[in-house]
Amino acid sequence: MFRWGVLSTAKIGREHLLPAMVEAENGVLSAIASRDPSKARALADRFGAPHAFGSYDELLASGDVDGVYIPLPTAQHVEWTAKAIEAGKHVLVEKPLALDAKDIPPLIKLRDAKNVLVCEAFMVVYHPQWIKVSELIANGAIGRLRHVQGAFSYYNVDPKNMRNQLDLGGGALPDIGVYPTVSTRFSTGKEPLRVQATIERDKTFGTDIYSSIRADFGDFELSFYLSTQMAARQVMVFHGEKGFIEVLSPFNAGIYDHHRIELHNQNHSEAQVFRFPGMQQYRLEVEAFARAAQGGTDRVFTLEESVLNQKVIDAIFRAGEKEGWETV
Repeated sequence: MFRWGVLSTAKIGREHLLPAMVEAENGVLSAIASRDPSKARALADRFGAPHAFGSYDELLASGDVDGVYIPLPTAQHVEWTAKAIEAGKHVLVEKPLALDAKDIPPLIKLRDAKNVLVCEAFMVVYHPQWIKVSELIANGAIGRLRHVQGAFSYYNVDPKNMRNQLDLGGGALPDIGVYPTVSTRFSTGKEPLRVQATIERDKTFGTDIYSSIRADFGDFELSFYLSTQMAARQVMVFHGEKGFIEVLSPFNAGIYDHHRIELHNQNHSEAQVFRFPGMQQYRLEVEAFARAAQGGTDRVFTLEESVLNQKVIDAIFRAGEKEGWETV
C-alpha cells in the first residue's frame, strides 16, 4: 500500500484528496503536517492517519511516508516540491505547480536525479468523461474540429482567501484558467501557437478577476472566459463540421452538473448521452499516481506536460498587456 503524507490542512485536501486517499484501494493516509500541531492532529484523527507532525520538514523526514500531496498556497508549490523531491518522496502537487514555466525544468532535473514521480494534480485527465471526449474526437465523431468554447467562473470576494491574495499566487488564470487549456490540450493532442487576451484586475486585490481568451491551435481555435467574480458556471464545447460534444460539468463533475457528455449530430436531430455515474476523479487520480510511483504503467500528468500548459498561461498574461497576438 502506498503511504501518503499531506503538507497542510488546506480545504481542497480536507474536502477532496484526503477522502480519496482513505477510499483508495492501493494507498493509505499515513501522515498530515501543519505548522499548527493541533490542526495536524485533529485532521489526522478525523481521517484515521496514525502520524501528525508540527512541521512540513518533519513529515518529509518520516520513514512512514512514500509520497506527499502538496496543497499549499500556489506561491509555495515549487519550493516545497523541490524539498520533497530532495527528501526522496514522490510528489503530487496541487495545480498550478508554478507561476512561471521557467521554474519547472529545475524540478524535472531534480526529479530525474532522485528517481521519483512528480505530477501536477490535474484530476480531470483521470476522469473517464475526458478520456471519452478524446476518443470521440480522435475517432472522427464530430468530423473536423473547428472550435472549442469554454467557461469557468465562480464568485469569491473574501480578502482572506488565497485566491484573492496576489502574493500567494491568487487570481483566476492560475486557479481556473489552467483547466480549459489543459482539457483542450489533453482532448486534442494539440498545442496552441498563439493567444490573445483581455484581462481585468481587482482594484483592491490586484489579482486577475476576469479574462476573455482566444487561442490559435492551427487546425482550430479555443475561446473561453474566466472569472472569480461572476455567477458560477462551467462548460466546454468541442464543435466540429459533423457535430459537437458538450461537457456539462467539465472540471467539477457532480457539482456543477452530472457526470455526462452529449454528442450531437450535424443538424441537431440526434444526440447521444454518455453518463459516468459515481466516478470519483480524485480517487482515480491518487490511485493512478500510486500505481505509477510503484512502477506501474498508468498514464499520469508529467512535469513535461506541466511546462507546456504553464507556457500557455504565461503567454495569456503577456497577451493581456498588449494588442494582438502573443506567441506561446
